[in-house]
Amino acid sequence: MEKFTRITAVAAPLLRINVDTDAIIPSREMKTVGKTGLAAGLFAGWRYQAPGSRDENPDFVLNREPYRQARILLAGANFGCGSSREHAVWALQEWGMRSIIAPSFGAIFAGNCVRNGILPVVLDNALIEDLARQVEADPASRLLTVDLVDCTVTAPDGRRHAFAIAAADREMLLEGLDGIALTMKRDDEILAFQGHDRLRRPWIYL
Repeated sequence: MEKFTRITAVAAPLLRINVDTDAIIPSREMKTVGKTGLAAGLFAGWRYQAPGSRDENPDFVLNREPYRQARILLAGANFGCGSSREHAVWALQEWGMRSIIAPSFGAIFAGNCVRNGILPVVLDNALIEDLARQVEADPASRLLTVDLVDCTVTAPDGRRHAFAIAAADREMLLEGLDGIALTMKRDDEILAFQGHDRLRRPWIYL
């Protein structure tokens, strides 16, 4: 998994509330069980003129320059709600999104983001709307910076806004670890516990 430390990039505003995983990638677009080949189906119901087509809707934000190069998404409340469809995160990751900033997230979706190298950032809705206004004034030059080392988002006007993240999630992203790799960092402790437990409860290991 790619490490996340700090990114300065174009941010695309998509301030719709309750964007569920089926909107992020409709089921008809999930033609693989792998993590690749999904970016074309990202937001397919909004990006394209009709279901199954690839005729772009010019009004959708990711179909316009410079938002095609967006690596940060400004989103509305409850982003990623609905099913536990991990394909939604895979599609965002393959598109190139590295961070999503929203007032709240679907819990499973947020966990899937962390486990696939995407940083979910929770900020107040009014602040996100202000960030969107700043970005939209000149999106190619008014970039956002998301810094996981300092846990801050730096707006185009230079103001820095702090965010909170669970320590384990932060460690996974900073070091590019999945859940198994994070656990294996404590392999010595696990083996020591097993050795002690084998002496204390030998019948468990028969």
